[in-house]
Amino acid sequence: MTPTLGQVTPNEPNRADLGKDPARVSGMFDQVAAGYDRTNTAMTFGNDAIWRAATTRAVAPKPGERILDLGAGTASSSASLARSGAQVVAADFSPGMLAEGQRRHGSIRNLSFVEADATDLPFGDAEFDAVTMSYALRNVSDPKQGLRELFRVTKPGGRLVINEFSTPPGALFRGVYRFYNDRVLPRVARVAGTNGDAYDYLNESIRAWPDQKKLSAWIREAGWTDVAYRNLTFGIVALHRARKPE
Repeated sequence: MTPTLGQVTPNEPNRADLGKDPARVSGMFDQVAAGYDRTNTAMTFGNDAIWRAATTRAVAPKPGERILDLGAGTASSSASLARSGAQVVAADFSPGMLAEGQRRHGSIRNLSFVEADATDLPFGDAEFDAVTMSYALRNVSDPKQGLRELFRVTKPGGRLVINEFSTPPGALFRGVYRFYNDRVLPRVARVAGTNGDAYDYLNESIRAWPDQKKLSAWIREAGWTDVAYRNLTFGIVALHRARKPE
């Protein structure tokens, strides 16, 4: 059968592009799910664990709270949040990533898994005390709509934390970082046994993503207040925080 737009045959390496067709992006993540965490650790030289810990501290989960981890992937971040005793929903539009997350973390009783489209979340208004996304907003076809949906499902006074790849402010380090992304990152992915084409897309999506100030403006436009960010690892990623008005 010849694949139509947005489809891929099971053995064909899937390669998303900046059009961010949901079916192709989801299919790409399905194919890299098994080696995703291993590849991330290799590509970030272990910084992924440091960034995940910083995100968990920023969310500040408390026992009894209900937290949405959107774009949860293999649920490593969700598991970190759930260790606090909060009720955590790991949501993602890639069934392959969710299946890998359930295989690894399904024994955590206060962690549940939901397949979800970030632009049309299957949750009611004001359901969550906190919502968070790590390295996932960039993959949403309409990120501004994703921010509005996160706002809708958050309780008044609730918290937003977005951890996303960003723009290093220093020109020298920014040049080194761009060289690494362009020349080294896809090779590391291939050595780690992952679909290198998927990480070509990762590089393209990082390069096209707005800087810290522009993303902060998008968050404000969606209705959030007390918007702030701080850079991690020289601005490779930025941790954005906000609150829904009471």
